[in-house]
Amino acid sequence: MPTLWKALRQKAAGAKRLTDAAVSRLAAGLTSADLRALARGDPLRRPDPRLAAHTRSFWLHIRPRYYHEAATRFTHTFRLGLLAVVLAAVEIVTGLLLMLYYIPSPDHAYGSIVRLVSEVPFGKLVRDLHRLGAEALLVVTALHMARTFLTGSYKPPRRLTWATGVGLLALVLAMSFSGYLLPWDQLAYWAVTVGAGLADYVPPPALGRTLQALLLGGPTVGADTLLRFYLLHVLVIPAAALALFAVHYFKVVRAGLSLPASEERVGEDTARRVPRSRRRYTIPDILVAEAVFIEVVAVVLLGAVVLGLYPGAPLEHHADPGRTPPAVAAPWYFLWLQGLVKLGHPTLTGVLVPAVLFLLLLALPYLDRNPSRRARDRRLAISLFLSACAALVVLTWLGRPEHGASLPPAEAVAQRIMPEEGVGPLRSLAWAELQEGEWDTRTVDLSTAGPALRSAVEGIARQIAAEDARARRAGAPGLTNGWAKLVITEWQPGLKKVALRLFWLAPDGTEQTFERVIFVHRAR
Repeated sequence: MPTLWKALRQKAAGAKRLTDAAVSRLAAGLTSADLRALARGDPLRRPDPRLAAHTRSFWLHIRPRYYHEAATRFTHTFRLGLLAVVLAAVEIVTGLLLMLYYIPSPDHAYGSIVRLVSEVPFGKLVRDLHRLGAEALLVVTALHMARTFLTGSYKPPRRLTWATGVGLLALVLAMSFSGYLLPWDQLAYWAVTVGAGLADYVPPPALGRTLQALLLGGPTVGADTLLRFYLLHVLVIPAAALALFAVHYFKVVRAGLSLPASEERVGEDTARRVPRSRRRYTIPDILVAEAVFIEVVAVVLLGAVVLGLYPGAPLEHHADPGRTPPAVAAPWYFLWLQGLVKLGHPTLTGVLVPAVLFLLLLALPYLDRNPSRRARDRRLAISLFLSACAALVVLTWLGRPEHGASLPPAEAVAQRIMPEEGVGPLRSLAWAELQEGEWDTRTVDLSTAGPALRSAVEGIARQIAAEDARARRAGAPGLTNGWAKLVITEWQPGLKKVALRLFWLAPDGTEQTFERVIFVHRAR
């Protein structure tokens, strides 16, 4: 028995050594005892194995060994930089999955998206995550830049860090714009047509025409344009962004995360001089906090899509180069530019002003000579920032297709109730709520019309009155004695025809009519 017991103990010791060796390899030199001590908060052996791990591991050696605890406070950075990286990773993963089914050809692009969202398991989920991640990445990148400005973290020694951040923001915008065309629907086709048309206004005219031809691959948006935008979206811009991000992250690590301004004297930068008592080590504190943060972000993204909190990636009608929609809208993140273009000649407001703004952002660390990062010493800079935010909001409002639109009153009513692209009040009704029959805005039968349909018909009457009043204020013929009839019929099994007929009196007393028809499928 003693011999057997001794053999078992030897085998157990050998297994422990093998386990410890495997753990040490996976944990970059940290042993099982080290990991237990870290989990319990016990003192570690000397020399500190956490510091040695950064020299052994590829992924750890690009991370600082420790940070100043003041720089890691959530309220200082809100972890917007990490959030941007996580969202970029979501875009890469979901983008690669979408590439398996997407065909960059005008004859097949739209159909491949329809097949993806209707036939491929989890295809719609992946596409919605990709679109949500892209929009969130834009917002987070802008907020990250705003946070950097408000804390004065663009000042020396972080000038190049700021410049690479501005470049990354521009690349994120370019990435979103290039991906906007890929579904090849009406909304994307005409928005890109108008947006790319700004290149024609770049002075001198010969240069503008050359840039537009290089971007579109011809005089108009076509097959060459789609292929170029696809290659830009999946290859050229991501490669440029990855290279620029490498420089950006390198400079962040070299200069260190900026401390709150209250932690330093004016003109000093002590981010890399971290007292031992204020160190927060990457292992395990930062890694654990980042892992929890990433899990929370993943749950929020999935929850927003699965629970319907995010409306989903839109897909309108197939692109039709021969038919221009009544209102062409730029992507929401370029509405400010569309509003700016409405204020003057496109060469000035659509090309020169945005170029100057971009150059001013790049030159900001050199233009701002104030050494202080404290808010009370930067009242002018913060006032200019708030003014720029207000101008952005106003320009975005001006850029909406409704602002300055000159549709005839009847067509404007139909566009709001049953837009050619988008959902609108009638398309948003459930299948059962689209009750068959003729519904007159003057005599809605409250006993037979359901509450949702009755509300929609009453909304049509209000839109007619509002559009008539708007036209009269503008001194144009309105919708005198205007009313509407909504006719809903079952066109085919599982398909309903919805016709909106508008009636009004012209200035000479003759009755005028306008009709718009849509078809609603049961399995929307």
